[in-house]
Amino acid sequence: MKCKPLPRSFYHRPATEVARALLGKILVHGAVSARIVETEAYLGLEDPAAHAFRGLTTRTKVLFGPPAHAYVYLIYGMYECLNIVAETEGSPGCVLIRALEPLTGLATMRRRRPGVGREEDLANGPGKLTLAMGITRRHNGRDVTRGNLYVCESEHEEAFETGVSARIGIRHAADWPLRFYIAGNRYVSK
Repeated sequence: MKCKPLPRSFYHRPATEVARALLGKILVHGAVSARIVETEAYLGLEDPAAHAFRGLTTRTKVLFGPPAHAYVYLIYGMYECLNIVAETEGSPGCVLIRALEPLTGLATMRRRRPGVGREEDLANGPGKLTLAMGITRRHNGRDVTRGNLYVCESEHEEAFETGVSARIGIRHAADWPLRFYIAGNRYVSK
C-alpha cells in the first residue's frame, strides 16, 4: 500500500489523543498493511503501568525521545509489542497498538502466523499483530514518519463509534479507561 506517512505533528500531543486518533489509520510495513482497530494509551511518568514510570533507562530511552518513533519490546519472553511514542521529547507517553484489521499482504501474514484459521485472528492482539506484520525489536527506535514502517490516513475512512474501556493485561492502574477501539469491529482483541 502506498500512502503518505502521518507527520510528526500528529504524534506531538497527549498520548490519549493520539490513541483515539490512530483508530482507523493504516499501519504499513513493507507490502503488508492493516487498519488500526484497537489501541491503549500509556502516560509515562504519571502512569504506574507504563514502562517509563520509573524513569529513563536504556530500555526506555526511545520513549523519552521525540514523538513518532517505534518502541518495540518483548513481553513474557516471547511476544514483541509495538508502541508509538507520543507527546513531546522528554515526556514519555506512548500508544500500544493492540489490534489490526488486515488489508494487504494477507498471504504473507498467514505465512508468518501458520495454523491461524480465521482472518480475524491474524492480528487481534499486540503479540499477534507484530508477528503478522513482521515487526520485531530491530524496529525499536525507528522513525514512523519515513521508511518502510509507518502509519497513514485511510483513503476511504469510514465513520465509526469509539469504544472505551480499562486497559487489558496489566496490574497497575488497570482500571484507567485508556483502551480505545472501533466498536463492533470483529478484529478487536478478545
